[in-house]
Amino acid sequence: MTVTDQAATGRRDRKKAQTRAALTAAALRLVAERGLEHVTVEEISEAADVSSRTFFNYFTCKDEALTDDPALDGNPVVAHLAAAPARVSALQAVRVALDEAIGAIQADRELWRLRLTVITQNPALLPRLVAGNSATEQAMVAVVATRLGVGPDHAHPPLVIAVAGAAFRTAMLRWAADDDARPLHDFVDEAFAAIAAGLPDPPSAC
Repeated sequence: MTVTDQAATGRRDRKKAQTRAALTAAALRLVAERGLEHVTVEEISEAADVSSRTFFNYFTCKDEALTDDPALDGNPVVAHLAAAPARVSALQAVRVALDEAIGAIQADRELWRLRLTVITQNPALLPRLVAGNSATEQAMVAVVATRLGVGPDHAHPPLVIAVAGAAFRTAMLRWAADDDARPLHDFVDEAFAAIAAGLPDPPSAC
């Protein structure tokens, strides 16, 4: 591939990423304003200044435009988990593996805050979000099992991944509701530290 070809490919990729981002932003904004049942693919496409046909080049349906995001691509997370230092615990290895995703989500803070608000207001979107993470979680369980030298049916690897997933989701919801603009990694670190400490009860506010 020539330098010219590489430059053209780079421009096309950037254009595709911009179009996808515009469709996602339009979908989230319209659903936040009107509700999930009162927004159509045609309206999302018009708000993003593209055709409905173009919409379906990126997403299979309206719900996917709301929940799908490149930051949720599980392949880098699985790869980082496999490469995590052997000296750290499985739970800490998962935390390290999430760094890249946390950075990408933080970089799009306002979009993600809007997405989490839309999902909270429209619980019907939750199964799609969970289903999208299922394959990644299964792959992470396999990596943790290999890391620990235990069989695929051992209870510990899926428990680690389930607990880590709950911690990450809790941290994201706290971050989205925070008005002090604290970075997402602060909330994630707090959640993982609490689990590592055995989830001690917090001091009473009384």
